[in-house]
Amino acid sequence: MRTQVAIVGGGPAGLMLSQLLSLQGIDSVILERRSRAYVEGRIRAGVLEQSTAELLAEAEVDGRLKREGLVHEGVSIAFAGRRERIDLKKYGNGSVIVYGQTEVTKDLIDARLAMEGKVYFEAECLAVKDFDSAAPRVVYRHEGQEKELQCDFVAGCDGFYGASRKSVAAKAIQEFERVYPFGWLGVLSETPPVREELIYTNHERGFALCSMRSHTRSRYYIQVPVDDKVEDWSDQAFWDELRRRLPQDVAETLVTGASIEKSIAPLRSFVVEPLRFGTLFLAGDAAHIVPPTGAKGLNLAAADVRVLARSLIAHYSHGDDSLLARYSGVCLDRIWKAERFSWWLTNMTHRFGDDPFGYRIQLAELEYFTGSEAGLKTIAENYVGLPFEKAFA
Repeated sequence: MRTQVAIVGGGPAGLMLSQLLSLQGIDSVILERRSRAYVEGRIRAGVLEQSTAELLAEAEVDGRLKREGLVHEGVSIAFAGRRERIDLKKYGNGSVIVYGQTEVTKDLIDARLAMEGKVYFEAECLAVKDFDSAAPRVVYRHEGQEKELQCDFVAGCDGFYGASRKSVAAKAIQEFERVYPFGWLGVLSETPPVREELIYTNHERGFALCSMRSHTRSRYYIQVPVDDKVEDWSDQAFWDELRRRLPQDVAETLVTGASIEKSIAPLRSFVVEPLRFGTLFLAGDAAHIVPPTGAKGLNLAAADVRVLARSLIAHYSHGDDSLLARYSGVCLDRIWKAERFSWWLTNMTHRFGDDPFGYRIQLAELEYFTGSEAGLKTIAENYVGLPFEKAFA
């Protein structure tokens, strides 16, 4: 089988790239090792930057987003028993949209299949070969047989554990990583959100986050030791601990109910350099991981795809490879800035062991940033999302 662009990974990044290319008449094939049901059922992030929403509109998959997405013009940080709201419209000149990554994925799969896009589920990439040449190929296993996909370019969108990055020689790639000593215990419930906007909470017992997926479905998180098990946490134990960490006025209005999904996610910061290896380009979680604090994961993946799609379109439409040559540098500039913000917000809202001095420093910094026009602008600009270079806007 042959295509112009082989896309390894059928998550939001791979699906979005395929959709954008297809609208410009560029052929692609998606290889996804999981089943369609598994991909559509994964519970992930739920906050979209405006630039991500604009990219979904460009991909012609924003119909349901417009109907069901919740526009938020503010976000709160709670600490020392009080809650401070950051006005995103005023200080960041924008807003964010609450719309689950699960829904984004479903919309993109529906769009690709409606356009008879080539999406192969349960097709496991084994290796990317010859990407240092003009004739790369992807070796994969599908329906019990080992097969080969020939192409012009390969987009490695197959996540942290995928084969794309692992196909690159260790000496050719540099990895930067920080693993955090805690995880997030998350609960999804059919209950109304405790507030209309997200609340990030710094508490002496640990971090908490009040989020939502709709007006009737809530998503809550608490910081837990990295070795905790989901089965150790009953629903009641979760709700009790969440209440302890919230400001009193918020805790008193919390509506609880049975969890419909419960999981623990470890936190890490991770970046590789470079992102291009001949005709192989890494994007999304294959290239970087951010802590979920600050909601940058899906948005960074969408930013990679925006740059890569425009670069490939310029190549096929005009024979212009200048954007492809700049892909790694342009993406890494944005990635490191998002990594910095996610790292900063994680460090300001989580407990790192029994460290009274560190806790007081957190409170002092949060006091400063939420009490200063410059601090509020810094938080809002980063949360809403930084601008793109003109060439990639």
